[in-house]
Amino acid sequence: MKALSDAGIYVILDLALPVNGSIDRASPAWTTNLLDLYLGTVDAFSKYDNVLAYNVGNEVVTSPAETIAAPFIKAAARDVKAYLKSKGSSALVSFSSTDGSDGAAAVSWRTALAEYLACDTDATSIDLYGLNVYRWCGDSGSIASDNPVISDFQNYPIPAYFSEFGCIKPPPRLWTEAGALFGQQMVNEWSGGVAFSYFPTSDGYGMVTISSDGSSVTTSDDFARLQTQYNAISFINSPAQSAAGSNTQATCPPKSTAFLASTTLPPTPLNNVCDCLEKSAFSCVFSNTKSSNTSPIIGELLNYACSQLGTLGGSCVPIGADGAAGTYGPFSVCDPATKLSYALSAYYEGSNRQAAACVFGGNSTVLSTAPASAQAANAAASSCASANPAKTQVPTQPSATSPSTKGAVSPGATQTGSGSIGGSNNNGAGVVDVRGALITMAASVIGLA
Repeated sequence: MKALSDAGIYVILDLALPVNGSIDRASPAWTTNLLDLYLGTVDAFSKYDNVLAYNVGNEVVTSPAETIAAPFIKAAARDVKAYLKSKGSSALVSFSSTDGSDGAAAVSWRTALAEYLACDTDATSIDLYGLNVYRWCGDSGSIASDNPVISDFQNYPIPAYFSEFGCIKPPPRLWTEAGALFGQQMVNEWSGGVAFSYFPTSDGYGMVTISSDGSSVTTSDDFARLQTQYNAISFINSPAQSAAGSNTQATCPPKSTAFLASTTLPPTPLNNVCDCLEKSAFSCVFSNTKSSNTSPIIGELLNYACSQLGTLGGSCVPIGADGAAGTYGPFSVCDPATKLSYALSAYYEGSNRQAAACVFGGNSTVLSTAPASAQAANAAASSCASANPAKTQVPTQPSATSPSTKGAVSPGATQTGSGSIGGSNNNGAGVVDVRGALITMAASVIGLA
């Protein structure tokens, strides 16, 4: 980060981590472990002076059915913005979207998602929108004004940029679209873009080769062609004031068959709500400490426990969240392992505390500190549910001992993992590790001086 700062390079930093540290598009939730992970990364990078923005998600939505995840993305932006403001940070909050496939349906949900993330109030909208564009690229040095990439963003209310551009098929990568992207044709709609990717990827992107010992970097022909294109551009550094667009907040798009998201957002995840459950309402808890990756186990068990609870007339609604209906259970903010313990306890109580009802393949344990009765457990859970009357508030710095940031599991306590009512395996988070944070670097400024 310091080397980038010394070179005058700003960074857009991904807060989400692959697999277990991001909003799951199939079964979305905004939970204590994700919030703590995101804020822990913000804290780790707050000492640097070259963080332009924190990205709360990348390609979370890829189809109309997945637009139910949009309220959770917006809630993440809201809470991260509030935290940054409380710390006196001027860093922006951003999101990167896939451009989708060809066709009117893809354009419809993509445009609606972009409008949704920038609508309502400044407190709940992103500051910077990124679009990963691979439909318009290659040997195309100009773009028609009626191209949806232009026409759909002519009145977009916040800055937007290509968070990824540069096709690899068919090779070679010519990069001739850079002239239009950074030139007069697109300056009123787009603030440039990021050539993807500087580092090698498993699917063939990348413009350098790193030696096996990590001591040297060799640039490729793709890098040289990009350098040539950038050197030929007369960059526009001072757009006209009229290009800034409207200074009023956009109206949120209506729901449709292509865009399902509610404008009602999930609450700010609070550890005290979930800690209250763990301390006073549980009788049967998840206790697998043998597996180094409990995420798949939690996802499967949660689905199974909720289905079994349903056979007894019970429900997992208190731990559920519905981004289409805009309804969020009081414990939907808890980490996946806590949600699982809720379902395990409810099933155990509903089965009259039969020993066989708290086995689940050896992944659960009866607590010696269990409430005196099912009625007492229900009363404790109701009391815990009232611990967040405000629903939305400024997040506080993650605690080193909170369930969603600690790495060890204390006896009888739940373990941070992954999973949700729909079998999600994308919402877990362990110890915050800044090495896992992904840095988006613009190839336009790496070695091209």
